Amino acid sequence: MTRTDNDGGDIADNVGATALGGAITRAAESQRDCPLFTDPYAQFFLDAATARGWRAPSPGPGADYTAVRTKWFDEQFIAAGANGIEQTVILAAGLDARAWRLPWVQGSVVYEIDQPSVLEFKADTLAAHGARPAVTYHAVPVDVRQDWPKALRQAGFDRVAPTLCVVEGLLSHLPAAEQELLVQRITDLSASSSRVAVEGHGDVATWLTHRDWAVETTEALDLMERYGRSPSGEEANATPRSLLIDARLAG
Repeated sequence: MTRTDNDGGDIADNVGATALGGAITRAAESQRDCPLFTDPYAQFFLDAATARGWRAPSPGPGADYTAVRTKWFDEQFIAAGANGIEQTVILAAGLDARAWRLPWVQGSVVYEIDQPSVLEFKADTLAAHGARPAVTYHAVPVDVRQDWPKALRQAGFDRVAPTLCVVEGLLSHLPAAEQELLVQRITDLSASSSRVAVEGHGDVATWLTHRDWAVETTEALDLMERYGRSPSGEEANATPRSLLIDARLAG
């Protein structure tokens, strides 16, 4: 997810192109005979971007990994709600309309952090289709490399409430020092019984462990096998050797 300072401009540029790439995968997955999930909103974003002159590429190698990753993160949201967590923060939220499409428990609050141009396009497109979030929703338009904790608090974030913080498709695009800073910031904001779901690598698991999180990891290839999407050929080459990390703070 390539990002530049104060990134803006057309939705099809820079960060927007990455966000639209995810929407392509979710729309394609939703059309499969046995999809891992359904996202009825993904096509809205593709249609809106196409109307602005964007030409959608076909899903390439790596689409199965992205679908499996999406499914795993969907399950983390649902599990957090089942365990009494009503506050969620999604870093680099992109165009996945989880605040609209997932089954949330009553009283849930979701904060989405991303570039202003992405969140504006997302809100405008969904509003044009009459879509309403299933939660109390807050868009937090700020670059994740800037002081997003301050922006989050200003948006109404409850520091004492247990929180699920989600980091998907982001860390591999940040240098190591910024990755660890992100982990520290998440820890500083997290009350007891909070959870974190992260796509990362072994260092991320270590950083979390050193900050008193109880960490469980799943290798990406193992997860793909679990969901019946074991990669081969080009798909195997395009699959990152990442970890899906579920971490919890003691209550």
